[in-house]
This record gives sequence, C-alpha cells and structure tokens, in this order.
Amino acid sequence: MISERLKNFREDNDLLQKEIAKKIGISQQTYSMWENGTKIIPLKHLNTLCNIYDVNMDYFLGISNKKIKTNKIKTLDKKLIGSNIKKIRNDNNLTIRNLANYLNTTPSTISAYENGKTLILTAFAYQICIKYNISMDWLCVRK
Repeated sequence: MISERLKNFREDNDLLQKEIAKKIGISQQTYSMWENGTKIIPLKHLNTLCNIYDVNMDYFLGISNKKIKTNKIKTLDKKLIGSNIKKIRNDNNLTIRNLANYLNTTPSTISAYENGKTLILTAFAYQICIKYNISMDWLCVRK
C-alpha cells in the first residue's frame, strides 16, 4: 500500500523515478526498491517525501485517509521523537524490554531511540503507531 501511494504521488506530479530520486539525494535504484516494496523508506526520506508532496505522514503511510497539510520540517529531531517514544511507552506502562520485545529488537536500541542518539526505523515507528493508535505526524513532531 505504501509503495502504491508512493508511485501514485510521483505519477500525479508527473515525475520520473530518477527526478524524484535526485530531489531526495538517493539513487534511482534505491527509489525503485521503495516503489516496488522491496525496501522500506527511511524516516528522514519519508519526511522529505511528505514535504515534497505536501501531505501528512499518516496519509502517506495509510494510517489515515485524511490528507492534511502540515508544516514542512527539514530535519527530524531525534531527541523530540525519542521523548515521544518514551511518553508512549510510559503511557502504556511498558518497560524498555517490553517495547524491545514487541519490536523484536534490543533494549539498547530502544534506549538509543529514547535518548535521541539514533533515529527510529520507519518500520518500528509504524508498528508503534498502529499498535498504540498514535499519529506518525505526532510521533515525528510534524504539526
């Protein structure tokens, strides 16, 4: 579904894969893998695509069918996102280990996300949003 929306956005804007790849600063091959669903779009590039197409992350990812214009954010703030992850975890009475087990990762990975040392993987962010009914735009501090 995400790959289908990605292709539709590109085609609706009369862009070739190589053109949008150049705008994002990646290879056409990488972009093609996103469009055919063999690779997941990294969160920073998802943010850039949302800025280019002027859509919210929730709509882009199919979490919501509401297309809302949001403020364009050039760079995602790892510390703010980490703080939001911690809030979700605390609001749901989860330990770092609980969340790590749910995402099939390590507690040190969750700790690195929460401390803003590493930007969360798109797949993990998506899983958290779906499981805990959270907006990806809220998680990534896109208003």
